[in-house]
Amino acid sequence: MKLLAAAIALVLAAPSPAAAPAPAQVEAAGVPIAAATRLARWQLARLRDTSHIARATGETANPRGWERAAFWIGMTALADAGGPPDVKAAILDMGRANGWTPGSRPFHADDLAITQSYLWAVPHGAGPAARTPTRRVFDHIVSHPPKVGLAYYQPPEGYDATECLQRWCWCDALFMAPPAMLELSRQTGDTRYRRYAMQEFWATTAFLFDPAQHLFYRDSRFFERRDDQGRKLFWSRGNGWVFAGLARMIPLLPKDSPDQRRMKALFVEMAAQLRELQKPDGFWSPSLLAPEGSPPEASGTAFYTYGMAWGISAGLLDEKRYGPAVRRGWTALLGAIQPDGRLGWVQQVSDRPEKVEAQDTQFYGVGAFLLAATEVAGLERQGRLR
Repeated sequence: MKLLAAAIALVLAAPSPAAAPAPAQVEAAGVPIAAATRLARWQLARLRDTSHIARATGETANPRGWERAAFWIGMTALADAGGPPDVKAAILDMGRANGWTPGSRPFHADDLAITQSYLWAVPHGAGPAARTPTRRVFDHIVSHPPKVGLAYYQPPEGYDATECLQRWCWCDALFMAPPAMLELSRQTGDTRYRRYAMQEFWATTAFLFDPAQHLFYRDSRFFERRDDQGRKLFWSRGNGWVFAGLARMIPLLPKDSPDQRRMKALFVEMAAQLRELQKPDGFWSPSLLAPEGSPPEASGTAFYTYGMAWGISAGLLDEKRYGPAVRRGWTALLGAIQPDGRLGWVQQVSDRPEKVEAQDTQFYGVGAFLLAATEVAGLERQGRLR
């Protein structure tokens, strides 16, 4: 109750929209922020301990890796939405501890995701110096564009020898790297980063997007794969990365530019399909076209809930049509919180649909939950969530 009261107080202190919300709407908006704050603090208490993660990888403990980067991106959204001061402080502490440097692989999108939180920190207390290492890496990228294709082939030497990883040849990459490049262009006025991001984004979209199903293949290895009923394999979290990435990129593009109009159309096209694929319990299945007997899965569900809530707020999605999907998704996410405080039902690190257990959690799942919570709170504050 203390957290809820504090969250409501923060909402009351925030700038009001043109029409003042009713007290009940303000209180409702405080519930997602309070839930997000509790979960954020639960995860912050376990930054140095990965024993709660069922399938920890070599990247799980990496403070600059993509698994944690998604959590910190969610933290920036929570800070912006009225989260308590310790949320912002944690972001700044993380960036300073990392020296504001990206991961070690300059062309690998996963190692660039953390820069989104660094760039957020620049106007939030860190200052321009926090941007310098990111800009140095991005300058190198745009000056030395990789000369490789997008077909995914892992040679016998292993994952890191996969040539196409120098570009965005897997759909997750569309969340990891391009939003940072767009934000860097916005902050510096240097359009080279935006031009590069859009060139690569549309190349990946042309390669991986299936116009028949309005969804993205995870990478080219899945073009011809089918399940035992002959259905195409579209991974929930993979498409969630894309859908959430679109919501983050569209506001960063020049208003009414060709890229923004085209990206809005892609977002609306995906949203219409995803709305149809939501299960009655509010979750989306790990394999989007195979709902029967599927477990709950919280990471994809959180990304879709976030994206649809953002789309309603941005005026791209009809609230009467998509509001119920957001409400069902948010209710499902609240139900995924386990008695010990963790967000459960998060599929572990993979590149395809797999089994999920109630106790499965991960940094990126928490980050997705925080993104969803902040957008749901915004809708509830406006009295627009049905």
